[in-house]
Amino acid sequence: MPAPQTPYEAVLHAARDVAKLDCALDAEMLGTALLGSVYAVAREDRAAAVRSFVGEFLAATARRRTASATTIREVFAALVPDAEGAAEVRRGAQAPAWVAQLGRVRPTGFYAYGDVFGDQTSYLVTYAYDDAQDGGPEHAVVALIDHNIGIAKDVFVGGSADRILEQVRDMCAGDELTWFREEDPGRLRGEVARHLEITDGLSELPAEGSLATDRALAGARLALLPAATTPPLTEPPVTSGSELVRDFLASPEAARFGLDGVHADEELASLHFCLSLILDHASSLPDPDPLRWSPAVAGLFLLDWVHRRAVLDMDDAAMLPRVTRAWSAYATRRRDLPEAAAEQTDQLVEEMIPEFARLYATGEKRSPATAAVAQLISEGVDPNDTEAIDAWFDANRHRLDGP
Repeated sequence: MPAPQTPYEAVLHAARDVAKLDCALDAEMLGTALLGSVYAVAREDRAAAVRSFVGEFLAATARRRTASATTIREVFAALVPDAEGAAEVRRGAQAPAWVAQLGRVRPTGFYAYGDVFGDQTSYLVTYAYDDAQDGGPEHAVVALIDHNIGIAKDVFVGGSADRILEQVRDMCAGDELTWFREEDPGRLRGEVARHLEITDGLSELPAEGSLATDRALAGARLALLPAATTPPLTEPPVTSGSELVRDFLASPEAARFGLDGVHADEELASLHFCLSLILDHASSLPDPDPLRWSPAVAGLFLLDWVHRRAVLDMDDAAMLPRVTRAWSAYATRRRDLPEAAAEQTDQLVEEMIPEFARLYATGEKRSPATAAVAQLISEGVDPNDTEAIDAWFDANRHRLDGP
């Protein structure tokens, strides 16, 4: 058999048995998997690429009359109803009975769960078909939001809804570092939609999970929820950075790590510099709250961000691990997290300190700009003195110019 000549022929070939499936959900799962290939390889707006492909596919296959062709056309039109031509797709004469149930679902439950640190939140919605026999079983859509990178890291569609919901409830009930609640449907839709929009624009998708394959079906299901009427969950911190620093320095956590007795000029300068780095790092995150601290955030800070963005002298490098451990304890207390959360964070931060020291010593994660500033400082040039910098460049032009 000759290979398909166009992407549309390839889709028709892959969907050749779609009319033989048992229910609408099986067909929608096949359709979303096929569109997942388009989503995965798109270079720009992935959702727009899928929408464009479906419109082009419907135009290219308008004269096809086989049961498989007319059925997959209806599946795509149900999954991407805003694609050009989707509203004009008509049922084929040989269509299976379950075609009438494509997209005919109602939401039956809305939930959210995540870790107490605030690193990730998962949103879960359960759905049931109007006709369970032709439509298929009750199923769930789960979207994983990563607040440290600000994207929808994964989406998943699966059944049975009761089994998935029970597993999530049991997992959260058995772990004091997780939470579970019923969620407002509008807020759920708003949170997932705005993070999915960011994910759709990524040049590279997260490597694991079912994001690409389930994206079209998850999007169609979420579009059935009411529009958000409540503000987003991510809100700017109420307390200013300077107020936080003052409160921290007067805290029992600062005293426990010996930061309340720092008076020497060099040590005091390092202390305030390290605190400014914690605040600057928080402002670089999608959720810019310095008190949203966790082992993951500490790892991003100590093992990556600070090496790329800051120039530390030896006093700063000695001070930063102590400040980080104290801030970890302070932030978990301020947010009233369980004692286990404080213990876990402190333990993991302590385990990161040797790697922090190694990265500081090697400079292997320094950005070119940070490395240049470090070079200036090592040669006694004040990076805030533009005349001194100009003089250094004039004196070292022979080292900087290429052959």
